[in-house]
Amino acid sequence: MSLVEDRGTAAPDAAGTFPSTNPATGALVAEFPVHTADDVAAAVSRARAAARTWGDLGFAGRRTRLAAYRGYLARRMHELADLVHRENGKPHADAILEITLAVDHLAWAGAHAKKTLGPRSVNPGLLAANHQAVLEYQPLGVVGVIGPWNYPVFTPMGSIAYALAAGNAVVFKPSEFTPAIGAWLAEAWAAAVPDAPDALQVVTGLGETGAALCRAGVGKVAFTGSAATGRKVMATCAETLTPVLMECGGKDAMIVDDDADVAAAADAAVWGAMSNAGQTCIGIERVYATAPVYDAFVAAVTAQVAGIRPGSDDTASYGPMTMASQTEVVQRHLDDAAATGGRAVTGGTVEGGFVAPTVLLDVPETSSAVQEETFGPTITITKVSDAEEALELANGTSLGLGGSVFSGSAKRGMDLARRMRSGMTSVNSVITFASVPSLPFGGVGDSGFGRIHGEDGLREFTRAKAITRQRFPLPVALMSFGRPASAADALARVMGLVHGRHR
Repeated sequence: MSLVEDRGTAAPDAAGTFPSTNPATGALVAEFPVHTADDVAAAVSRARAAARTWGDLGFAGRRTRLAAYRGYLARRMHELADLVHRENGKPHADAILEITLAVDHLAWAGAHAKKTLGPRSVNPGLLAANHQAVLEYQPLGVVGVIGPWNYPVFTPMGSIAYALAAGNAVVFKPSEFTPAIGAWLAEAWAAAVPDAPDALQVVTGLGETGAALCRAGVGKVAFTGSAATGRKVMATCAETLTPVLMECGGKDAMIVDDDADVAAAADAAVWGAMSNAGQTCIGIERVYATAPVYDAFVAAVTAQVAGIRPGSDDTASYGPMTMASQTEVVQRHLDDAAATGGRAVTGGTVEGGFVAPTVLLDVPETSSAVQEETFGPTITITKVSDAEEALELANGTSLGLGGSVFSGSAKRGMDLARRMRSGMTSVNSVITFASVPSLPFGGVGDSGFGRIHGEDGLREFTRAKAITRQRFPLPVALMSFGRPASAADALARVMGLVHGRHR
């Protein structure tokens, strides 16, 4: 089974390599090997040996080495950002922001792994009162990470950093659209942590390389990508009962309430929708604005959008579609919006790999532009009677990754955020939850399951280990065929005294 998406990827040549190209110019970035199943198995075997050494370093030893790695990334941030700009297409400044977030998460994971995962005593309860009960979280061994092309540093690092901090080795398969960035990250690791170079390895290739990683006997596969490809990953992992973490797409909504700061909401909506050419799984794709603020909000968004433009030069607001075939999805959604009564007040055009910033109004909820992930610099704005109607429409999708609420009332904003069917919600901002290392990141429904980031992200790459140790024997052993006949009645009386009074 192939895990490659139909995204216009160049086929490998006879020598078993494939090209990575600049999405803005088509210029060759580099050629990369198509790693075979045997290559992947060899990498996993090396990682398995490295995992034992890496695990033996303990939390303190791993924290020191993760600090060396993040220091290396921080010192060479512009070098990596230049590569991200060439291979992914996003502006250099946005690449710097992405790398900064990754470095911050590396720092948090290394600093909090021991507190989150280390052994601790828990209450043994009444029946085991003579025992010590210990809970700890043990590494899985080797974690396979299949990363995306839209945030090729930050997103995979949400799995890589936390898996490494938890004591695992990692084999990383970057997207076939950003293999140079993945290779750079692995080379940086080997340079920064020379005593454990195989704790982070990269394999490159197309869908079959990803499938081979799923079948290679790793302890877990962390996948980021579309729900369709995620289902293929899950099916392949099911062959070996390999557990999976799924971080799939989103169709994230923003609610703008009656008392919202309209200017701030518009600024946030435009950034959330248009940055990175809209290629953000937690970007804003739909806005539901209440009737009292709708006109002002549309005017503010339209004014904001007038000042941004796509391009590959230093002053461009965002770059091209990293995946050329994604423009076909955007065009299909634009056509469907127009065919069903919607209208573009800005943009609505696709030229080559660049999509103009597009604001769509009057698009019915049944349109693919509202129901499906567009993954382009477009946004629909819909007028609603009140925030309750907005919430109902926001929740009317199978995708539930992130979201945003703008409200002048902290209480009202938090209430709407809690009831939004999403894994994460920001109030009076967009995407902020992704920048907080201590918060878990993940979705519900077709947006996937499992969590990266935070304590949940650390535990995601471990197995819980429960241990009890008898400290002293009881006069009567209840878990023994030698217990006296009266023991059960005595136990029942004790349970009655302790719990029977509760109704």
